[in-house]
Amino acid sequence: MLSLRSLTPFALALAVSLPIAASAQSFTDAQRKDIETVVRNYLIAHPEVLEEASAELGRRQAAAEVTKQKAAVEKHADALFNSPHGVVLGNPKGDVNFVEFFDYNCGYCKRAMGDMLDLINFDPNLRVTLKEFPVLSPGSVEAARVAIAVHMQDPSGKKYLAFHQKLLGGHGQADKARALAVAKEVGVDMARLEKDLTSPQINETLKENFKIAEDMGLTGTPSYVIGKDVVVGAVGLSDLTKKVALARCGKESC
Repeated sequence: MLSLRSLTPFALALAVSLPIAASAQSFTDAQRKDIETVVRNYLIAHPEVLEEASAELGRRQAAAEVTKQKAAVEKHADALFNSPHGVVLGNPKGDVNFVEFFDYNCGYCKRAMGDMLDLINFDPNLRVTLKEFPVLSPGSVEAARVAIAVHMQDPSGKKYLAFHQKLLGGHGQADKARALAVAKEVGVDMARLEKDLTSPQINETLKENFKIAEDMGLTGTPSYVIGKDVVVGAVGLSDLTKKVALARCGKESC
């Protein structure tokens, strides 16, 4: 019978160098049975190997994801930080870029909105950009389209922010009807808004946002780009503040 000592280097070399079909032809039925028995007995005797392998796979996948995200941030840097489609809040000339992708029907985004507002209030050198990323429902898309139209008549972002806070901070499903009602409440020119809703700029903005998000591997909200790093999920004010500080010092640790 084959021993684990003799099997391991051979099986490892086989796994990395030969196709599966070829490996199946390399052993007799008896040899394959021996190999299966040795591997099974080893894993039963050392089940922690499976846990270690799974952990290592997770680390490699996470590292690959970070590499992919950083490459996407570099590729889309101009669209992320300088696109006219983005709503810029805070200090337009700030030394750290903070970009948030959000959905008006995202419960986590509702809770995270306070974190973003606190960062703006606490950090006078933070440049915040909001990007609509409606992934949860048709109503989310409708609300995002209205939001983009609001921004089209409010380049400063002041009226947009009032709209954003009221719609995202409100109760119930966000859709076109509710977004229009909120826009009217904050004093938007409704005649122009209805006209702007037919503008190609609406689709251009959403297309740009989705392309960036796709290349970064984003599938949910809220998601952030802080400096050159991608942060996924409502991680809380403390973690966001730390990420901003790291981006400002330009090192992995400060």
